[in-house]
Amino acid sequence: MNGKVVAMILVLSGAIAGGAMYYLQVYGFYEEVQATNVADVQVTALESGAPEVILYENFKAIDAESSPLRYRACFETPMSQALLTETYQVYDTPVPTVAPGWFDCFDAEAIGAALENETAIAFLGTANIVYGFDRVVAISEDGKGFVWHQINDCGEKAFDGDPLPAHCPPPPEAGE
Repeated sequence: MNGKVVAMILVLSGAIAGGAMYYLQVYGFYEEVQATNVADVQVTALESGAPEVILYENFKAIDAESSPLRYRACFETPMSQALLTETYQVYDTPVPTVAPGWFDCFDAEAIGAALENETAIAFLGTANIVYGFDRVVAISEDGKGFVWHQINDCGEKAFDGDPLPAHCPPPPEAGE
């Protein structure tokens, strides 16, 4: 067989595999989350320590079963930041995760900048929504809201194989 043909087959198969990998990472596993218009946005209350539904509208979300980190959502709320900070738990270390470019309402860089310059505030949505991951809800001054999952201290320790701090719930058994 001619070397040019072999090289062409290798290049073509590499291009097809690369294109498939790109498609699967950016589009393939994501699904749109259907809004229930009941409990799509919840934030953990200071008093009870339990997640409570807040007022919201224009909810859009995506998720994928392949990873708990793939959840992203956008919404709007008429609730003020002052009311929210008096009622709900602030999240100390928010780090928004990058969403696929086609989910254009969620810009992790802009959300991170708003959190940094304090025009947005992050709240604990639900602790350990999936073991080791918290749901974080950030709300800007203009009422735009964003939701993502973020690995927490318990998750980092459990997945690294380090001993869990005393405040962590026990990890689920394999297969649960």
